[in-house]
Amino acid sequence: MSFAFDHVVHFVENPEKAMACLQKHGVASAEGGVHENRGTYNAVSYFGLSYIELLSTYDKELVQQTEHPQHSFLETVVKEQFTEGFSRVALRTTDMEEAARRFCQKGLVVNGPEAFSRKRPDGSLVEWQLLYIGDPNGGMELPFIIQWKEEDGERRKDLVERQVIQPHPSKAEFSHVTFAVHQLEKTAEQWADWLGAKAGEVFVDEALQARCRSLEFDGGRFVFSSPVADGVVASILQEKGEGPFQVTLSSPTDSCSFRMFGGIYKIDKR
Repeated sequence: MSFAFDHVVHFVENPEKAMACLQKHGVASAEGGVHENRGTYNAVSYFGLSYIELLSTYDKELVQQTEHPQHSFLETVVKEQFTEGFSRVALRTTDMEEAARRFCQKGLVVNGPEAFSRKRPDGSLVEWQLLYIGDPNGGMELPFIIQWKEEDGERRKDLVERQVIQPHPSKAEFSHVTFAVHQLEKTAEQWADWLGAKAGEVFVDEALQARCRSLEFDGGRFVFSSPVADGVVASILQEKGEGPFQVTLSSPTDSCSFRMFGGIYKIDKR
C-alpha cells in the first residue's frame, strides 16, 4: 500500500497572527474550526490536499488533563510544553485497517484507529480517523496516519467550494518538510521501509550545512538532514532535538526564508 502526504502540524499560540504573517508572504490560509472537548482549534493553509495546520489551544488545562494515546500529536504537544514550532507530520491512507496491519507486521507500536471530528465555522462536521505509530526502540516520532471520511475527490471539491482551498497570491505549491536527525542513513532507510517509500540519493544542502536524503510521497516530501558543520541543523539538534523544523514551498514569483513562531519557512523560486 502507499501513503500520501497529508499535513504538517505547526503549533502556535495565536493562529490569527500566524495567518497574517503567512499572508504577508503571499500564502493564503483559512479558519479551520474547533476540536470540541479536546481543547484545541486550528487554521489551515492548503496546497491541493496537502496543508499546513496552525494548531493552538483554547483550553490548555483540558489538553493537559486529558489522557492522550501514546505517540499521538497532542501527547507530543504536551511533552514539548506547548512550545511553538513544527510538531508532527501526517500521512493519508484510504485503508486504515490495512495500514494498522502493516505497521504491526513491521514491529512498530500501533495505537488506534480512533474516530475524530471537528465543527467548521459554519457548523458543519468534519470527520476522520487517526492511527498512531511509534518505534519501540525510541527515537524521533513517526508520522501519524489519517483517513478522512470523504474520498479525496469529494473532499477537494468541498474544500474548494468552501474557499478553504484557495489561490495563493504567491502561487505557492507545497514542496517538503525538513527534519533534523542524528543518523541520516539509518533514519532514511528505516522510515523508507516502514512507510513503503523510496529513499533518494544523499545530497548536501549548503544553506543548512547538512547532508540530506528525501522520501517521496504524493503531495510532498520528507527531507532528513544531518549536520556536517555548525549551522541551522546542528543548532536545532542541540536546542530541540530530532524532528521537523522547516517547511519549503515553491513559487514562480520570488524566493525567501523567514522564521515564524518557532518554525522556519522557505519559499524557493521554481
